[in-house]
Amino acid sequence: MKTVVCIKWGTLFGPEYVNRLYSGVRRNLEGPVRFLCMTEHGEGLHPDVEVLDLPVEPFAEPMGEALKRANRQGAMRKVSLFRPGVIPDLQGPVLGFDLDVVITGSLDEIWGMAPGKVAMRHDWVEKRKGRPTGHGSVFRYDPAKHGYLYEDIAKNPYEEVERARGSEQRYTSHKAMDNGDFAYIPEEQVVSFKHDCLGLPPVNYLRDPVLPEGARVVCFHGRPKMPEAVEGYRGSLIRYSRPCEWLKTHWIDAARDDLGSEWA
Repeated sequence: MKTVVCIKWGTLFGPEYVNRLYSGVRRNLEGPVRFLCMTEHGEGLHPDVEVLDLPVEPFAEPMGEALKRANRQGAMRKVSLFRPGVIPDLQGPVLGFDLDVVITGSLDEIWGMAPGKVAMRHDWVEKRKGRPTGHGSVFRYDPAKHGYLYEDIAKNPYEEVERARGSEQRYTSHKAMDNGDFAYIPEEQVVSFKHDCLGLPPVNYLRDPVLPEGARVVCFHGRPKMPEAVEGYRGSLIRYSRPCEWLKTHWIDAARDDLGSEWA
């Protein structure tokens, strides 16, 4: 059984984001899949999605104060996924996703790479600046081995959030690196829509967005988000996007064929 998890807090993303992610995972990960969503809003989720209650952590107040100082809101809620025992009857690693990603290819290599390590892709901006930070849209970890990702912030929430400058992905990747427990997911397998698919002006005005060969996951961090990219995005000169047909195929059409229009 392969365990896959996501977290959904608030109402920014509707249940269709979870359901389409679940469909993409089960279509692209070989073998039986257990898919969980940590949320306080479980309505509208497919019956096969297992709901975990989104906890209010005992260290929420000092963590929140540090996040205010860093001018971030809720950015560290994901650390609740790292608490040992939070997923009942868990054996082995967990593959996690943010909701603003689309699965476009086999996840088997990402699942099986670097056993025992926390795995993330190198963040695009941080790499350009020569920094080692991982990107948090796709992450593989094992709560039995990496419980310190939860325990360290539970002990010193304000200090850990301040050190990470309010960034969950900086906290997670640097903490794993400090413990000798980190590996980068190959960059060609996890790509950015705005960095890797669009191209800079005038290219993004003259051609449709491209899906890079070998891409398994496309991340929609920042703008445009998936619905905007499907229809075509005109909110920015640099991020202008013509309508993206392959995105509609992978994110909407395939999920509806898989789950039915009621769920996707």
